[in-house]
Amino acid sequence: QVQLAESGGGLVQAGGSLRLSCAASGRTFSNYAMHWFRQAPGKEREFVSAISRYGGSTTYSDSVKGRFTISRDDAKATVYLQMNNLKPEDTAAYSCAAKSGLWSTWKDNMNYWGKGTLVTVSS
Repeated sequence: QVQLAESGGGLVQAGGSLRLSCAASGRTFSNYAMHWFRQAPGKEREFVSAISRYGGSTTYSDSVKGRFTISRDDAKATVYLQMNNLKPEDTAAYSCAAKSGLWSTWKDNMNYWGKGTLVTVSS
């Protein structure tokens, strides 16, 4: 089992920045690719970003590319999402997820989920 706990959400004005953290405990963190998803009210959960084991590869959705940066610190068993130039449409509950094995960004393929942290961007 892997337990994931997100933090860092809050209320920010458009154009501002936030950094989300997701702390993992349980099994070896470095064995997992880590992902961020988000779900806005009334919408489906969508992929935001992912980072491979050991951080060699990253990927982003088109909607956040160039504004968000994912990183990981395996010594701290933590993955981060630096969010810059935030827009009102970024308002959502952000969740991290862990996946072992083959690379995938599909939400149904994740092995473990955190409970999420809320990000609200005001215009």
